Amino acid sequence: MKSSEMHTEAVVAEVTAVIPAASLFHSFSDPNRLVILQHLQLGEHRVVDLVGHLGLSQSTVSKHLACLKDADMVTSRPEGRASLYSLKHPEALVELLSAAEQMLALTGDAVTLCPIHGTAAVSSRT
Repeated sequence: MKSSEMHTEAVVAEVTAVIPAASLFHSFSDPNRLVILQHLQLGEHRVVDLVGHLGLSQSTVSKHLACLKDADMVTSRPEGRASLYSLKHPEALVELLSAAEQMLALTGDAVTLCPIHGTAAVSSRT
């Protein structure tokens, strides 16, 4: 096997190894999902509660919850005709968000001003 082929395989393996982390961070990429996660730190909530808090449509909130559920960050349980959503791993989420706050403090405006993911980019999508 040629050296270039071995290098390519190593890079592919390296990228493949971080796909789960990239997928996890993607689930945090929407500000509304972060607000949902913060709100669920207070306890269980129905979709209608989150709709009222966020001012988003029921279908949009449900899609965000589905994304978070697919990422195994939230769980739901039926209660009557509704479902109650809660954090699946609240302690781990608090630790992760705490680490993110530390990183944000270190990077300051660099994150906010990023043309791809900063405030202006988020504002243009809403």
